[in-house]
Amino acid sequence: MWHPLQADFPQQQPLSGFQRGPDTLQAGEAVGIITCGSGCIRPVEDSMNGWLESGFYDPKKHSKLVVMGRRHGQPLLLRLGQRGEAKAKNWPNLRSWLLQSDAESFDLLATAAGLANWQEQHRFCGRCGSKTQPRNDEYAHQCPRCHLRQYPRVSPCIITLVWREDALLLARSPRFAAGVYSTLAGFIETGESAEQALHREVQEEVNVQIGNFKYLGSQSWPFPNSLMLGYWAEYQGGEIAFDGIEIEDANWYPFDQLPELPSKNSISRYLIDSFLQWKGVL
Repeated sequence: MWHPLQADFPQQQPLSGFQRGPDTLQAGEAVGIITCGSGCIRPVEDSMNGWLESGFYDPKKHSKLVVMGRRHGQPLLLRLGQRGEAKAKNWPNLRSWLLQSDAESFDLLATAAGLANWQEQHRFCGRCGSKTQPRNDEYAHQCPRCHLRQYPRVSPCIITLVWREDALLLARSPRFAAGVYSTLAGFIETGESAEQALHREVQEEVNVQIGNFKYLGSQSWPFPNSLMLGYWAEYQGGEIAFDGIEIEDANWYPFDQLPELPSKNSISRYLIDSFLQWKGVL
């Protein structure tokens, strides 16, 4: 039987249809517009996916919108909703859109949400307090006074499936939907490697030791700006213990007796399903 470090699984591949980054637009060019606000996406009637507004580029109306990039050649713009608009009009939250989206839509919505969060929270210079100005050649705001540039924040996290020969270690947070169990995850701290974070987070959350890591892929997770680095990790020792606050339950589950699992759009489910395929269960 293969050892997991030798398993040859296909990695998650970048989507070629979406090219990120600012671009120069021509008046009258067909564009798509996504409107975000307070972690929500504005629904659009008569849209194939429910959230992309179609239009034509008008410099007078659209010049202050963020150019996200191009999808299959079409420019995509980001519009920020007005303060309180999302709540007042009951826009669906980002998580609900992501859970029902396909891979390409997930990619676009995650990008829009990350850029919207950046726009809302980085309007002023963190060094001198001046109002920043967007650059048109990259995702950045620049201070006109001290010239400090601010870029959209990306916070790296580890997420890992802990396994042993007969079972998977799955846990649930109070934030999860009722009955759902998932893999373990946490932010990488300043000065820490991903491997150090794996050891620390698993020890902190469930009190077990791990090793024999296998990196499988990554996923942007815009809550609010995470980049999830996905691993398998083999159990090395220790008894499960958790604080009942961050983790409210955790246990070993035999491969054929798994609890309710996360959405198939999530990297946690990708880690689980890939492992079960390797074991010949799926």
